[in-house]
Amino acid sequence: MTADDRFGCNRLATLPGPLRLDGGVLLSPVEIAYETYGTLAADGGNAILVCHALTGDQHVASAHPRTGKPGWWTRLIGPGKPIDPARDFVICTNVIGSCMGSSGPASVNPATGRPWGMRFPVITIRDMVRAQAMLLDHLGVARLKAVVGGSMGGMQALSWAATFPDRVAAAVVIASTARHSAQNIAFHEVGRQAIMADPKWNGGDYYGGEPPAAGLAVARMAAHITYLSEAGLTEKFGRRLQAREAKSFGFDADFQVESYLRHQGLSFVDRFDANSYLYITRALDYFDLAEEHGGLLANAFRGGTTRFCLVSFDTDWLYPTLESRNIVQALNAAGAPVSFVELTSPYGHDAFLLDAPEMNRVVDGFLRGGR
Repeated sequence: MTADDRFGCNRLATLPGPLRLDGGVLLSPVEIAYETYGTLAADGGNAILVCHALTGDQHVASAHPRTGKPGWWTRLIGPGKPIDPARDFVICTNVIGSCMGSSGPASVNPATGRPWGMRFPVITIRDMVRAQAMLLDHLGVARLKAVVGGSMGGMQALSWAATFPDRVAAAVVIASTARHSAQNIAFHEVGRQAIMADPKWNGGDYYGGEPPAAGLAVARMAAHITYLSEAGLTEKFGRRLQAREAKSFGFDADFQVESYLRHQGLSFVDRFDANSYLYITRALDYFDLAEEHGGLLANAFRGGTTRFCLVSFDTDWLYPTLESRNIVQALNAAGAPVSFVELTSPYGHDAFLLDAPEMNRVVDGFLRGGR
């Protein structure tokens, strides 16, 4: 890697594969879109893999090419931040199944020359991690200083430590879980049904035509509610009505919170693919790290040398603190070194993406402690 990479470099790697998926299918070739920041040290000891959440992407600390918005974790990654490209070689990949360049439903099936659509194979969190490992092999990164992620990114961090324990020195797991609850699955199913009920979904064969924007927007609205907290919504919106010259009752967005959710849904459809949403939410629902290791979560971490740091937020009801405590108990049972903290925030699950100076101090201290 060159010094030019310090400021972010967006790339696409086409790996020959094959990648054997948990479902038994061989995926080949495997395309991985990724960004790097910083320079890989001569001994390869400064590489940090950052894993994104459900609707995230590889643009973790640089502007999104489609929306122009800053990277989604610039509060954590950058000069003088806990993860600093002047010190660390940072890699962030777009997970397979997604729609920002990695192999997924919208990419071309080499066998047909047409987009995969719903013919793309079912994927799991562990499949995403195996694809990332292939990319790291391609980049010459044998071992990670750390793997860091929040929400679905935290699931990937856990899966990395369980699947490739010899390649991970430290794992930072923020606002995450070792398995999806029935409530999580239920919310995702509402979103999937909204997409599939949209006539424009057309069984997933909408590429080249109009996408199922209305269904995807509703799915995003339903999911976004789970990312917030009741206290946060009340403080921001309460029951305030939209400002209008003449009050009218009906099914327009009378309440400010309604308008906010509709904006979230409409802006989301401009950057995300509906089929990818179906595939990735299903991967999240399948995630159960204990089930992958004989039904006992501690088995996922036995014999490894990875250090763990877990962070939860007190208003997160999507992945509440109890989920993190369950992981900590399993790590203790496995004899793995772990630190854990619950932070206070009014922002619910989204707190890990927002201004969280206490989280930054925890992550910074943990990463520096491993040097």
